[in-house]
Amino acid sequence: MTVEWFGAFTIDLYRVQGDDVMRKLVVYELLSLDGVAENPDEFITEFDEMMEANLARVIATQDAVLLGRRTYDDWAAFWPTSDIEPFASFINGVDKFAVTSTIPGETWENTTFIDGNLFEHVSELKSRSGADIGVHGSIALTQALLEGDLVDELALVVAPALMMHGRRLFEKGLSKRLTLTSNLTSPSGYLLLDFRVGH
Repeated sequence: MTVEWFGAFTIDLYRVQGDDVMRKLVVYELLSLDGVAENPDEFITEFDEMMEANLARVIATQDAVLLGRRTYDDWAAFWPTSDIEPFASFINGVDKFAVTSTIPGETWENTTFIDGNLFEHVSELKSRSGADIGVHGSIALTQALLEGDLVDELALVVAPALMMHGRRLFEKGLSKRLTLTSNLTSPSGYLLLDFRVGH
C-alpha cells in the first residue's frame, strides 16, 4: 500500500509493519550549503509547501524519536504549547527517548531518559518491533550515531545559504559511503535529499 504526498513523495506503509524487519533509524536535518546545522532558523527562512510535504512524509513512518539533551531542553520548553503542524502533534505524541546523564527539570509527555551505553540502547530499540526511529536536530547525537554505524538513512534539507560559522553536522566521525535515493528542489530553492547510509 503506497501513499502519495504532494505528487513527488511516496511512502510504503507496509514497509513499516511486521516483526521480521529491523527498524530503521532515519536522521532528518536542516543544513546550510556549507553543512552548518546549528541555529537553522538563521538559514531556513522559508518553508514552502513541498518542504512541508517532505517533513510530513518523513514523520509519517516514525513512531519513536531520539533526542540529544540540548535539543530536549529546547524542545520541551517550546513544542508542548506549539500549534505548528504537522510537527507539533507528531513530536508531542510520539515516544521520545532523550539521551542524558541527568534527569532534566522540564518534563515532557511520552519521554524516556536513557543513560549509559548509547549504542546498546539504540541497538536494542532498533531490535524492537515498530516503525522507523527518527532523529531531528541533535547534532552531537547524530554524529555519535553515524560514528557508531547506527544510522540507516539521512533526510536532508539543504538551504541555498552559506553560513561560514556554526557547528557543522559532518565535521566529526568516520567516513561513510552514501547512496542518493531521492533528490528534489523545492520552489524556494531548497534541496531535499535522501540518502541511504552504507554499512
